[in-house]
Amino acid sequence: MKNIFKNTTLIVALLIIAFSFSLTSCNRSDDEKDDLPQEELSDVLLKVTDAATQTTVTYDYQVNSTTNPNVKLVDGHTYNVEVIFKNGDEDATEEIRTAKDEHFLVYNFPNSDIVMTRTDDASSTRADGKHVGLKTKWVVNTAVKNSAATSQLVLTLYHEPVSVSEASAVSGNGVVYGIQSGGETDAQALYNIIN
Repeated sequence: MKNIFKNTTLIVALLIIAFSFSLTSCNRSDDEKDDLPQEELSDVLLKVTDAATQTTVTYDYQVNSTTNPNVKLVDGHTYNVEVIFKNGDEDATEEIRTAKDEHFLVYNFPNSDIVMTRTDDASSTRADGKHVGLKTKWVVNTAVKNSAATSQLVLTLYHEPVSVSEASAVSGNGVVYGIQSGGETDAQALYNIIN
């Protein structure tokens, strides 16, 4: 009877150990994980400063909102733009700077004629020399090219893209700044452009 009890106790102990190993083997803590998962972002802010007047307006895109902020741009003006990511009241932009080699922003301006240049400093320039795009300069030739169509900025933050390029490409009636392949979308924000 004692042998049965010892064997049962031994089997139960081995099952507990095996179960605990199976739990730890599924733990992804050793894997590179997304340091800024989309579900943790609440807001994507555009801090837009008119280069001539130094007037700054901040536009807040709230994640999962049904409305897009209206970004007012004046034809012929130049703007310095900074992107800020928030998780509630916490500024999550520093996490992107810390993991700058794993992030890249793509700017899509359908129905606008805007010439964009990335102006990131060293804190948001990747090891491959590509600028993440947290700071940019926009020269607005025509904010709204066709008044019958929607003018927008579609801003997408990619995590761990396989390759990135700062090149631009014509897309429909506008221009896309930045090309990436692979990776996952950390955030996507939509802003209406008006003038």
